[in-house]
Amino acid sequence: MIDVKNLTKTYGSLRAVNNISFSVDEGEIVGFLGPNGAGKTSTIRILTCYHPATSGQATVGGYDVFTQSMQIRRMMGYLPEATPLYPEMRVREYLQFRGKLHGLDRSARLSAISRVTDRCWLGDFINRPIGQLSKGMKQRVGLADAMLCDPKVLVLDEPTIGLDPTQIRETRNLIKQLGEHHTILFSSHILSEVEQTCSKIILIAKGRVVAQGTPAELREKVSADSKIFVEVKGPAKEIQAVIDAIEGTRAVELDGAAEGEWNRFVITGTGQRDIREPVAKVIQDKGWGLRELRREVASLEDFFVKIIAEQEN
Repeated sequence: MIDVKNLTKTYGSLRAVNNISFSVDEGEIVGFLGPNGAGKTSTIRILTCYHPATSGQATVGGYDVFTQSMQIRRMMGYLPEATPLYPEMRVREYLQFRGKLHGLDRSARLSAISRVTDRCWLGDFINRPIGQLSKGMKQRVGLADAMLCDPKVLVLDEPTIGLDPTQIRETRNLIKQLGEHHTILFSSHILSEVEQTCSKIILIAKGRVVAQGTPAELREKVSADSKIFVEVKGPAKEIQAVIDAIEGTRAVELDGAAEGEWNRFVITGTGQRDIREPVAKVIQDKGWGLRELRREVASLEDFFVKIIAEQEN
């Protein structure tokens, strides 16, 4: 549904988007994750035909963002980070106005407004002037606007910004529901939002795509950096040598004597193999005491922080 190849965007000497490529299949919910200033919004503005790219290619639904922008706009709903609204209008008036711009007749407008009002929890505010709404409520109005013409593709830039915790949870659930009928690309700098909602994650930093895949695929990369902590009673050097000889062990480091003859070790494995079972067996065979054996796997958050830090250096 969305196909991006070697996309670049520069503002003078600043390269905001640096030769990125990715794709979003029909029906996917894809999270565009990265720190502030990573290039997320610049990419989204290109895909929604608000800004031209400096170079590269991008299509949405088979239409080219450079030459077929009107076709793309007709099939896309867009919620920008700073929602542009008319504060003097009431919510109902604004949605009526937007429906007319989309070319909906009166019957279709009324039906669409009723649908999005219900889904975005705007019923109690439908006759309130937009200028009197909180930031979170204005965000809901913008989301309702994006959904008004039931588009094939929804592009949401920081859709939960300004919402309280309950509204954030409701918005996450709404995005999951919308994913049953729409292709969704939404940006965020909050990992938990993306991880709980998306079928695929694209991580961007300093204008580059630095990792992408399903949450499960990214967790597999994380598990390769897991460590095993073991506390054993016995001769430290012999214990270290025996564990180091186990297949799948990359390094065994003494983490200091615990007490008496007890020693703590940190074991780093190779690949994704969990070697706790062979470690426990060799310790038992040797007749050494064992009082701790645990595996610590880095979180996705640790992985993303590490990747982003590498890009900054």
